[in-house]
Amino acid sequence: MPTSFDYDLIVVGAGALGTFHAYFALQRGLRVLLLEKDARPMEATVRNFGQIITSGMAEGEWFAYARASLATYQQIQAEYDISIRQNGSLYLASTPLEMQVLEEKHARYQAIGYPSRVLSAAQCRERLPAVQASYCVGGLLFEQEVTAEPDQLIHRLLAYLVARYQLDYRPATPVREVTAGNAGASAVDARGQRYTAAQVLVCSGRDCKLLFPEVFAQSDLQLCKLQMMATYPLPQVALPGSVLTGLSIRRYAAFKACPSFAELLAEPVDAELQRWGIHLLFKQAVDGSIIIGDTHEYADLAAADDLDFNNADYLNHLMLNEARRIVDLPDWRIQRTWNGYYTQSKSQEIFQHSPDPRIHLVTGIGGKGMTSACGFAQHNVGQMHW
Repeated sequence: MPTSFDYDLIVVGAGALGTFHAYFALQRGLRVLLLEKDARPMEATVRNFGQIITSGMAEGEWFAYARASLATYQQIQAEYDISIRQNGSLYLASTPLEMQVLEEKHARYQAIGYPSRVLSAAQCRERLPAVQASYCVGGLLFEQEVTAEPDQLIHRLLAYLVARYQLDYRPATPVREVTAGNAGASAVDARGQRYTAAQVLVCSGRDCKLLFPEVFAQSDLQLCKLQMMATYPLPQVALPGSVLTGLSIRRYAAFKACPSFAELLAEPVDAELQRWGIHLLFKQAVDGSIIIGDTHEYADLAAADDLDFNNADYLNHLMLNEARRIVDLPDWRIQRTWNGYYTQSKSQEIFQHSPDPRIHLVTGIGGKGMTSACGFAQHNVGQMHW
């Protein structure tokens, strides 16, 4: 490796995708610079539920990435508190056909050695006393799965990398240009400072149009806007882990291979819930508040401005009305609501493009970043030529 460069690798963007690439490069003993445009990461990596749901991934490459991510989360948590809690994921079935799909998936997971446990309706209510008996006919539990606190995870992970591996992390450092030279590559920040490295990795999330706009203009990336909300703290309510519902079973890639999945899609679903891509999820934060969501609105990257910053009250009420069908809470007042945005490719699981052998664009991981970005980054760093 040439020694004339400031670094072996520069990573642009300190969300989950960029930070985990930095982590695995550091583990190889490489000199890494991580540049983040904001004073602290504040995009998709912090605007989510903190649900890490390996069970929701389709079997194959991305399921393997998710399993690797789960192992890494647990490994880091054993050394440094990044807010990971092993409190499981529970899918609730609201119809016999949803339950049949869960049982089919359970059988498949048994065959590949990924633990799961079928629960009766009574067992679901024992785990989640708040669940409505009229909604739940049974469930599928993954006790090994974990959750994180999205407002804490990335910040603690960055602190860990700085302390443990001496990561050179520079927040509040927007990058205006990335170019390749005779041997290496360089990044120039908004103040004009130039950093050089053997390679540059750009993981810029929904800001992908700012660098290499011509590349992204020709891509099939689209932007997704989500609405989420959180109740006031409800410490008297026990809602452990990730709670997923019948709408989640219809949405998640893991279930599409089940024999009864096509029949399940033929079951009627509320047209407005379907129109706005709503699938109800619940997760209780450490303060006792319960996060509820979410919606999905899409626009091609060129028309991304069509997705405004508003949080539509109508959509919040759609979600709350469905949420009341599923769980019984003593207080439905909403403390806060917010938007999340992520990019995703229409044709592939993640967008990758190298405009030069020393410059790599990686973005568009979609809504599976918390679950699988870590495992993908581990694989991708291993594929790079050092």
